[in-house]
Order: sequence, then C-alpha cells, then structure tokens
Amino acid sequence: MATPAGENSTESSSSLTRLAPLQAVLFDIDGTLCDSDPFHYLAFREMLQEIGYNGGVPVDEEWFVKTISGKHNDDLVSVLFPNDHERGVKFLDDKEVLFRRLAKEQLKPLKGLHKLRKWIEDRGLKRAAVTNAPRANAELCINQVGLADFFDALILGSDCKHAKPYPDPYLKALEVLNVSKDHTFVFEDSVSGIKAGVAAGMSVVGLANRNPSELLMEAKPVFLIKDYEDPKLWAALEEIDKMSGTPRKTTT
Repeated sequence: MATPAGENSTESSSSLTRLAPLQAVLFDIDGTLCDSDPFHYLAFREMLQEIGYNGGVPVDEEWFVKTISGKHNDDLVSVLFPNDHERGVKFLDDKEVLFRRLAKEQLKPLKGLHKLRKWIEDRGLKRAAVTNAPRANAELCINQVGLADFFDALILGSDCKHAKPYPDPYLKALEVLNVSKDHTFVFEDSVSGIKAGVAAGMSVVGLANRNPSELLMEAKPVFLIKDYEDPKLWAALEEIDKMSGTPRKTTT
C-alpha cells in the first residue's frame, strides 16, 4: 500500500528521536502482531448473514473497516443490536468462538516482527500488548506468532473503565510498566487504536496493512509503515539509537 505523499524517512526519524532514551514499546494485537482481520471479517460476514442482517446481503470489507475494525465488543453490541443488548452480547461471544476456530493454526506474524522483537530485547526495553480483544483471542494471537514469553504485560480494554479509542488501556500500560509516555511509543493498525495512543499522549506508528492510509492518517500517527521491515521504521530506530548512545547492532 502506498504511503501518504510527503512522508520520508528523515521526517519519520525525527518524529521519534525525541523519545530517546527509549523505555518501552507498546503493541496492539489484531492486525499489528498478526493479520487476523480476515478471520474476524469472515466470522462477522457468515454470522450476520445467518441472522438476516443487511437484508441478508453479505457485508463487505469496506463496511467491516468502517464499522468493526478496532472497536471493543461492548461498543459493537450497541451498533449491531441497539434494541437487544442481551442478544448482542450472545452474538459477539459466539462470533469470537467462530473467529478462534477459523484463525487457529492460521495466524502468521507480520513481516519483520521477529526482527523488531530482537531489536527490542537487545536494548532491554519494556513491552506490553494492549488490546480491545477478549483475553482468549489475545492469548491465541500472541501464542500463534511466537511471542508467549515476550510481553511484560497484557492490557485488555475490558479491564479498563473505557476501552479504545479512549486512552485508558494505554495509560494503564504505562502505569503497569512504570514508564513515561515521553519515552514510549505505540504500534497500531486501526483508527480506534491510533486515537487511543495519541489521546494517551504517545507517539503512534501506524501499520497500513489493511485499513486505508487516508483513514489512519486522520487519527494522527507520527508516520505509517507497511510492516516491520519498512525502511522508514528502521531509519527511525537507528536515529533513536544514535540519540541514546546505543552501539549499533546488526539485527537479523
């Protein structure tokens, strides 16, 4: 996917150098650690069609991006079942079961994720996964991409007063890790998630792997990358190393 016009590696680098010395890196899960959105979309499309939603016409991916992506299930109940809360809760619980069945053994880490993992581990940075997903989904994704022993904390939107797009989950992550927002940044792939990180006062790197770049930029990330091998990201990380006085290492 093309990056927004006017964005270059120099601008990307300078936007993160003010965070040096870096203390922590925070990650969303769905669409950020792994490309799980296709399985969520398939589950919603199948189950909504079964109950005659949208006149029985299958929902499309554009609808999914605008209506579903990045949102907490509590909010989706109100969107999909505004007049029947109990039915909505049951529907979304069943949808998550279907998602896990579809996604199990199919989820793959985003390109370059383990290269970034090594960079983070080599520098002894703290890290947390921050998600609106239910715990069972979050743990499935983390385990499937080989990061079961990587994160210091898992923060769920359901454990906070407000889920994303409110800042509460990211503020809780800062508190749990005992780090400063001024020395921490976030990886996110949805408008809801980017808004949450920005509202928490942090720099957010957006992943434009499925959601449209134009929508993501409206949420004000510092820059967008396609995946974790994007040269813009590594130029920025190299500049952080220079500002921190960290000896340059070859990360493979």
